[in-house]
Amino acid sequence: MGQKVHPTGFRLGIIYDWQSKWFSEQHYRALLQEDLVIRNHLKGMMRDAGVAKVEIERNANIVTVTIHTAKPGIVIGRSGQKVDELRGELEKLTGKRIRVNIQEIRMGELDAHLVARSIADQLERRVAFRRALRQTVQRTMARGAQGCRAMVAGRLGGSEMSRRESVKDGRVPLHTIRADIDFGQAEAHTTFGRIGVKVWIYKGEKLPEPSARAQADAAEASRAKQAAAVAETPEAAATAAAEAPAAEAAAPKPAAAAEKPAAVAEKPEAPAPKPAAAAPKPAAAKPAAARAKQPTAVAETPEAVPAAEAPAPEAAAAPAPAVETEKAEE
Repeated sequence: MGQKVHPTGFRLGIIYDWQSKWFSEQHYRALLQEDLVIRNHLKGMMRDAGVAKVEIERNANIVTVTIHTAKPGIVIGRSGQKVDELRGELEKLTGKRIRVNIQEIRMGELDAHLVARSIADQLERRVAFRRALRQTVQRTMARGAQGCRAMVAGRLGGSEMSRRESVKDGRVPLHTIRADIDFGQAEAHTTFGRIGVKVWIYKGEKLPEPSARAQADAAEASRAKQAAAVAETPEAAATAAAEAPAAEAAAPKPAAAAEKPAAVAEKPEAPAPKPAAAAPKPAAAKPAAARAKQPTAVAETPEAVPAAEAPAPEAAAAPAPAVETEKAEE
């Protein structure tokens, strides 16, 4: 019979990151125990706050605890009073400085831990398990999930023999590593005993981000290539020396070919002096204008000659009457 691997652990380091971010060789056991104490205390103290995930990050002098919750108002309290109380309790438990960060979960219907907790609460209130499973899966699919599967196991309905029931909608590809599958589980404490609840929610494919180790491997590979290139330099130098005469013989041809476009490009620059030579042309145009004026002068001469001859008779005619008058007076 096939068994199911934990979907989150199967994808750690590929598309998911660890919830505890610290490293220690000498005090690993003590720090791991501290993480368990912090998580159990938060889940027991804030069961009604909808805490889905707790991330712990350790520095030299301070421990940062990030709480992912669907109801941040319950965790923070009025003016941050509950956060201060929580910080004090965690500092007493661990004996270290604690920094508490609150991060809100926008869509609780797409968080597997919160969905499993809601099913467990319904079972504790004596809601029929089939109805609880069906309604919860429908709400999850309505919020945009591509697939959802919910399963309950135990003394369902108070039966003497334990069994398991599940409801599935959509597709849940557990063996596709790039598939973004959120997994959560919870327990319902009933009068007949405990009932386990498991939920898988498929949100689509998620491309893996390059990790620090992958980047380091890529850098090391590039260094190895550079070292190999340096090792091959004597052979490369020999081949380059053998190919040098051919390259030198072929070198002038491209140069001549390159000069031709330059000469072609310079040809348009030769007509540049022409405008300077064209400047004196108006001076040469003067004789043409004079020639054009000559016909006018010639044309004017006939008019000028009669004009000069016309006054002559007048001048000759003018004294004639004077002589006649003188003769008459005599």
